[in-house]
Amino acid sequence: MKPLFVDNKKKKPLWTKAFLITSLSNLLLFFSFQMLIPTIPTHVSQLGGNDIQVGLVIGIFTISSLLTRPFAGRALDLFGRKHVLLVGLAICALTIAGYSYMAAVTLILTARFVHGIGWGMSTTSLGTVIADIIPAERRGEGMGYYGLSNTFAMALAPLTGLWLMQTYGFPRVLLISTLLALLSLLSSLFITYTKPLPLEKSAQRPKLMDRLWERSAMLPSGLLLCTAICYGGIVTFITLFGHEAGISNVGWFFLCNASMVLIVRPITGMLFDRKGPEWVLLPGALFTLAGLLLLSYAHSEASLAAAAICYGIGFGSLQPALQAWTIARAAPNRRGAANGTFFSANDLGIGLGAMVLGALANISGSYALMYRYSTVLILVFILIYGWCFWQARRGVQMAQH
Repeated sequence: MKPLFVDNKKKKPLWTKAFLITSLSNLLLFFSFQMLIPTIPTHVSQLGGNDIQVGLVIGIFTISSLLTRPFAGRALDLFGRKHVLLVGLAICALTIAGYSYMAAVTLILTARFVHGIGWGMSTTSLGTVIADIIPAERRGEGMGYYGLSNTFAMALAPLTGLWLMQTYGFPRVLLISTLLALLSLLSSLFITYTKPLPLEKSAQRPKLMDRLWERSAMLPSGLLLCTAICYGGIVTFITLFGHEAGISNVGWFFLCNASMVLIVRPITGMLFDRKGPEWVLLPGALFTLAGLLLLSYAHSEASLAAAAICYGIGFGSLQPALQAWTIARAAPNRRGAANGTFFSANDLGIGLGAMVLGALANISGSYALMYRYSTVLILVFILIYGWCFWQARRGVQMAQH
């Protein structure tokens, strides 16, 4: 856990052509995807789908993406980044276009499974490509800026999708979403950079689990899992919590949260590079904890906005720092597997958050209590990382003596 400090005078450039194109491709892909999150469940409902089928629209997608990521990560290390990326983006674009011709709910659910495969391949690929491109001494800063493309899409795309659906209908949403996915594919064709070293051949064939998962990524991915479960509870139940608390417009939470993420990510990224992960992860966890507690006691739009500001500072700090730390711990020829492990933890956490915290809310009879109880996960985060940090410091001190 040594700080990744390098003399500023020797810093390599960050804003290269490859960095900009990869970030643009990621923005287009996420905007395409986020437009469908609030609209496709509504479309399925209009086709006559029941509550279970509407839930499966998100659940099946998450499951297929989760299952795909480890294999996508392995393929990235074996066959190269660009091949896997282009195939994944092509699957996304073709599947979104195909939704227009599906009038049966079962067909849409099948297509969602295929779409999840393309999503798992393309997002894991883009995360690995950007990790290859960003200079090691600017990894935290670079990941922070790269993550802004996700945040920008999360803030604007759902509103854009809903507006298009209400104004022009669902076919127009699919048309724009397909065009954005195709533009992401087109821009990715122009990504060029120095390829990482190939996988080293070993006399002993590695075990299947070691080929699919990266051991060095397990710690940051486990920490991400804790935060992702909490986030899954927020995105799934925040509207229902608003009804419970008497807050008419919960959209303020997403607006304030996204605004703080946009502000915080570049700052904490540079702090990560200069001081090390402990200067970002521990304060970020504390802000996340405070945000969840404030959310659980929110009773007005003002108090909801205050909760969102704290949570946005924490969330905006933790996710890119954990990803940068994951890449820093992995060998260059294992970055695909590392990213596959990392993103799988994120998908799993959001899915668990929707199911486990939903069951907790049902048992406790209160979404406010559910958010309060979810702070235990952040305490676990702090304890695990604190113990690992203490062990690492202790090892350094023993080595010096």
